[in-house]
Amino acid sequence: MESRDQLFQQLLAEHSGGVSRVAATYARGIGEREDLTQEIWLAVWRALPAFRGEASLKTFVYRIAHNRSVSALVRRHPPGDALQDAEEPEDPTPGPAQQYAALRDAQSLLAAVQKLPLGLRQTLSLRLEGLSYEEIAEVLGVSESNVAVRLNRARQRLSARLTRDE
Repeated sequence: MESRDQLFQQLLAEHSGGVSRVAATYARGIGEREDLTQEIWLAVWRALPAFRGEASLKTFVYRIAHNRSVSALVRRHPPGDALQDAEEPEDPTPGPAQQYAALRDAQSLLAAVQKLPLGLRQTLSLRLEGLSYEEIAEVLGVSESNVAVRLNRARQRLSARLTRDE
């Protein structure tokens, strides 16, 4: 049987990128994302002894990530400029014009995702992390058909918002 430290290190190695991306969909800037990510991993550490194996470790981590993210939304002050601290893409090959266009597109997409209703945002961010409909349903406590409906609505709203913003 793995120790708590070993299991935690395994979870960090396997899911740190995904947890950071989930936090980014709720945070208004880089610093807030880093704080939320740290809060999520602390919650995972504290919850590990209570893990009973009724769900996969992946859904266990993402459920905690989403619960902590929603809690952060409730504690947060009214949103300011969601694009203020957006990161630039790290691809050095495109020229300045392409970099600017990619940054603008990424900022628009992140802003559009952040404006989705909570249920749609949760479902979409989990799907973008590669979770199956079944896993998303388990994390969010909804049916698989509800996951499909939420994803469809999220795509429609994102498409409409991004088309309108162009």
